[in-house]
Amino acid sequence: MIVPDAQVTDGMTKLNAGIVPLRWVVRTHRDPRQLVNQITEQVRQASGGFAVSRVRLMDEVIARSTARENFNMLLFTIFGVVALVLAAIGIYGLMAYSVEQRTQEMGIRMALGADRSTIRKLVVWQGMRLALVGLVLGIGAAFWLTRFLASFLFGVKAWDPAVFISVPLILAGVALLAVWLPAARASKLNPMTALRVE
Repeated sequence: MIVPDAQVTDGMTKLNAGIVPLRWVVRTHRDPRQLVNQITEQVRQASGGFAVSRVRLMDEVIARSTARENFNMLLFTIFGVVALVLAAIGIYGLMAYSVEQRTQEMGIRMALGADRSTIRKLVVWQGMRLALVGLVLGIGAAFWLTRFLASFLFGVKAWDPAVFISVPLILAGVALLAVWLPAARASKLNPMTALRVE
């Protein structure tokens, strides 16, 4: 409730200030840090000589009120990066195992005339096909879940185009790197050595 101070007696204002401290909000056109002393003096005069304490910028008030959420977002970011690294390791491990299992097949393909770039494209396409299916499903789920997450977000749009463009690109890049390394190794196979693998 906002009550004009001019309508409240000084005695009542002192009594109220003893129970619930008065808060003043001042908007400035210049940097408020430069005006703190002037504003403090004006508030002291307007309030009948009350001491002014705990002068804070609105940015500080907002930062303090959202500190827990910011910490949680930092944790989620760390968990997301760890999940991304684990996904890359998983994709790499799966593709390396697949290349190892298909060594003879790739040796036969190379012996029959397939060049190294064809083998590399075969392995990359096999891995990226799974990654692209995952990306499409993930983007679809993200679009659907933003309706529920919108109420939990502060200062962030639920439909942030930068996120919906950058995250799939980063995930696709990580998947491509994880697939490229086994593909490069597969393309360097010697056909005769590959055919002798048991």
